[in-house]
Amino acid sequence: MTVPSLSAPTKHGHLATDHISNGPLQQLDELQRLTEIAIDSYSSASCVPLSVVIPVYNEPKTVLAIVRQVRELPIEKQIIVVNDGSTDETRDNLATLDAYEDVLVIHHDRNQGKGAALRTGFAAAEGEIIIIQDADMEYRPTDILRVIKPLQANLCDVVYGSRYLGDSKQDPSRLHRFGNWFLTRFSNLLTGYRLTDMETCYKAFRREVIASISIEQSRFGFEPEITAKIAQRGMKILEVPVSYCSRSRADGKKIGFKDLINTLYCIVRYNVWNDNS
Repeated sequence: MTVPSLSAPTKHGHLATDHISNGPLQQLDELQRLTEIAIDSYSSASCVPLSVVIPVYNEPKTVLAIVRQVRELPIEKQIIVVNDGSTDETRDNLATLDAYEDVLVIHHDRNQGKGAALRTGFAAAEGEIIIIQDADMEYRPTDILRVIKPLQANLCDVVYGSRYLGDSKQDPSRLHRFGNWFLTRFSNLLTGYRLTDMETCYKAFRREVIASISIEQSRFGFEPEITAKIAQRGMKILEVPVSYCSRSRADGKKIGFKDLINTLYCIVRYNVWNDNS
């Protein structure tokens, strides 16, 4: 059984992060009861409209399967696929999606990076809730419903899907786990949050949250940038566990050492030398 638990602010004077906790059983039961009441107040017919933004670059083997799985989710939604200048058959594969009214495909003429693709997708999003879904099969689309539930129940402003909570299947790479742990802890030190997975793909926002933030980073620096800017606005983040199946660079994983260095830079830049944009 997993429930949200409150954690105290350490910098910005706001609720830092809710996440899965293992507190006393009585407290857990009460929190679970209240959470279920809030969530159950939303019927499937009254779900907040959802936009799923899928940035994609050279993912011909997986992108159509990801879109199919997202389309199968039992919730009203808009799917936005942003082809970030793919150089393989990805673009041709995406042409088959033209037949679906709930799928919007946008093409970049050249590769600009994940952050740039997300900017494009956010600008086209019409849903009251906006969530990011990677196209590489590392994250299972069925977890989307779990991630957005706290937003549907008005429990927070933003939800992160954590690979390191509850029964989540952790990244088998020790180096990757350590890198993610270090970056998340460093980010937490400056934001005041108590996140376990700042680098997660699954980030879900209320539409007004995204509308209030100007995204500058065009690559993977988006993750620390958005986290810092959410913190500066005093917004509440809740984490929920999600499944994860890591892949190697040989399988197409694109993040590398340069991205790690840039992430460190962005953590400092947007938390220390920020203009609050």
